[in-house]
Amino acid sequence: MKSVVTTVVTAADAAGRFPSTSDLESVQGSIQRAAARMEAAEKLAGNIDAVAKEAYDACIKKYPYLNDAGEANSTDTYKAKCHRDVKHYMRLVQYCLVVGGTGPLDEWGIAGSREVYRALNLPTPPYVEALSFARNRGCASRDMSAQALTEYNALLDYAINSLS
Repeated sequence: MKSVVTTVVTAADAAGRFPSTSDLESVQGSIQRAAARMEAAEKLAGNIDAVAKEAYDACIKKYPYLNDAGEANSTDTYKAKCHRDVKHYMRLVQYCLVVGGTGPLDEWGIAGSREVYRALNLPTPPYVEALSFARNRGCASRDMSAQALTEYNALLDYAINSLS
């Protein structure tokens, strides 16, 4: 799994060198932000069902045509799968918070997702909308500390940019 530590070590090893001072500083920065990431991961774990449902509802509100016959959200089965996919992305964000890197999103959420969505004729803008809603609904005073919210939002931005 890709984390800051494995990325630094792998890059230095590939270059045939020891990790540089700046490499070690990036690892140290990640370690210093670990408490904020853990707070965000814990808060997300406690609310993941509600956050995923709100995000799903927001994307359907913005793209109501998805409920039309033959579209991606037209049957109860499709609706359950769309909601499951939004929750899957939120869980991957949680995993990324724990490991301190984008590995889970890269390996399980982004790699090949465009091809799968194209093959199944699933639009990506609704997923982007759901993740954007999840990012924008976060509130430092209500949900988590400012630093934890920053870590959470950075990963949502990463997922949004990868699907855009």
